[in-house]
Order: sequence, then structure tokens, then C-alpha cells
Amino acid sequence: MLESLLSGTLSMKRALTVVFVIVAIIVLVGVIGAFQFNPSAMTEPGRTETYLATEAKHFLVRRASRAAIPPPADLQASIGGADILYGMECGACHALNVPKEMSLGGWMYPRGADLTSPEVQRYSDRELFWIVQNGIRMSGMPAFGKVETDAHIWKLVHYLRTLPAKADAP
Repeated sequence: MLESLLSGTLSMKRALTVVFVIVAIIVLVGVIGAFQFNPSAMTEPGRTETYLATEAKHFLVRRASRAAIPPPADLQASIGGADILYGMECGACHALNVPKEMSLGGWMYPRGADLTSPEVQRYSDRELFWIVQNGIRMSGMPAFGKVETDAHIWKLVHYLRTLPAKADAP
């Protein structure tokens, strides 16, 4: 009986030692990783950081946009005047007619999204509406839901769908 009790105690000590070593390794890797992280907005993030941030953003926007969103306005009626609205609300950060580095969004991190890119265009209309209405924290994308009507936000969403064609035009 004493022998089995001592054997169990030794097994427990080994198990605790293994757990302690694993925790110590995880903490060490975390500390080393923290010292490698550069929060500067001067350098572009690496591929891994960009991929993880982009996928997390798409997942969270997709999930959040399932909430009650007003139905879209009539597409043909809503395009009129959207270029002026875009210029007033979006143009400073998402400029189309200047090099990316010269727009305000080119100086931010994360950089202002290229609205003609496949990454942005893969969002559904509901997701784009949600982004414009609610913004995205810690990205520089403001929420326009308190200053713009739902009709104006839908007008911007419909206008965004025309941007890839406009960007390719001479």
C-alpha cells in the first residue's frame, strides 16, 4: 500500500513538472513574441498579421451585419449624386484620383482600404452598409450612422459597386 502511494506521488510530481515546463515555454515564447512586435505605423505589417487581421475583420463584419439592416433603396434612384456624397464623406481617405500614398488613408495604419480591390468588393451589400453605418474600431473607419441617413448610406454602397469600373477607365 505504501509503495503504491509513493508511486502515485512520484507520478503526480512528474505530471506537475511537465505542466510547469510547458507553461514556462509558452510564457517564454509569448515574451519573445511581444518584444518582436513593432507597433509603429511607419512599417507595413507582415503577411501573417495582414492575413489574420483581414480574416478576423471579415468574420466580425459578416456576423455583425446579420442584425436588422433597413432594406436597400431603389438602385437606379440612389446612384444620382452619389459621387458628390462619396467625395464629401469618403474621398479624403479613399481617394481614387491621387496616388494611395497621398490620400489621408495612405498615412494611417491600417491603411485606408482600396475600395476598388477584390477584398473590399467581396463584401456583400449588407456588410458594406454595416461598415459605413457603424465604422470599424481601431481602423480609422468612422461610423456615419449618426450623421447620414440610411438612404445616403445605401447610395454610397451602390456607388462603391461602380468603382472598379471607374478605376479602370482612362
